[in-house]
This record gives sequence, C-alpha cells and structure tokens, in this order.
Amino acid sequence: MKKLIITAAFFFVAHFVMAQDAFKADVLKVIQQSGAAAPMQMAKQQIMENIPLAKRADFGKEFDATLPSLYDEIAKIYMETYTHEDVKQMIKFYDSPVGKKIASSTGAITAKSQVAGQEWGAELQGIMMKYLEE
Repeated sequence: MKKLIITAAFFFVAHFVMAQDAFKADVLKVIQQSGAAAPMQMAKQQIMENIPLAKRADFGKEFDATLPSLYDEIAKIYMETYTHEDVKQMIKFYDSPVGKKIASSTGAITAKSQVAGQEWGAELQGIMMKYLEE
C-alpha cells in the first residue's frame, strides 16, 4: 500500500511538472509572438550606439545571453496572472492576421510612443516651472 501511494504521488508530481513546463513553453511563445520582446531589441540597439564599434559584436552576444533569464522572469509574471487556457487563447490570437499585425508593429509603436512621451515631458516641464516659480 505504501509503495502504491508513493508511486501515485510520484506520477502526480511528474504530471504537474510536465504541465508547468508546457505552460511555461506556451507563455514564452506568447512573449515572442506578441512583440513583448521587441523593446529589449530596441534597448539593445540604443545601447549599441554607445559601445565602440570594435566591441559591439561581443556586447551583442553578452546582451543576448541575458535574455533567456529575463524571459523566464517575465514568464513567471504571466503564469501568475493568466491561466494556461488564457495563454493558449493568446497564442491563437497572435497566430491570427490581426495578432500578427499587432506583434509586428509593436516595436514601431513603442519607438513613436517614446518620442511622443519625451515631447509631452518637455511640455509638462514648462508647465511645472510656471508653478515652481515664486
């Protein structure tokens, strides 16, 4: 009886671990499909401009080597927020034409939004200065 309980517990744990691995794999797929990885590539390009040309290739390799651990952390956040079924529905969406369009335009929208935010910040700074003056 004891062996039966231990065996059942082992299979339960193994099944749970495999299900979690499938869930995480699906979350990582959503991160890639959705364009959520695009800001990291934009950051890489911006940083690269400050790296001497002769060192850029090495920097790029080291930068890319840090991404899997970042994506793992992002995956944990998704897994705390969404169910596996939610993630499967996201995959279906990002496989659709509109989902692909959203994902492919994420980088450009982020870049344009960043410029708009900087312009807004400059305008806001002028307004703030008006109220800070005594």
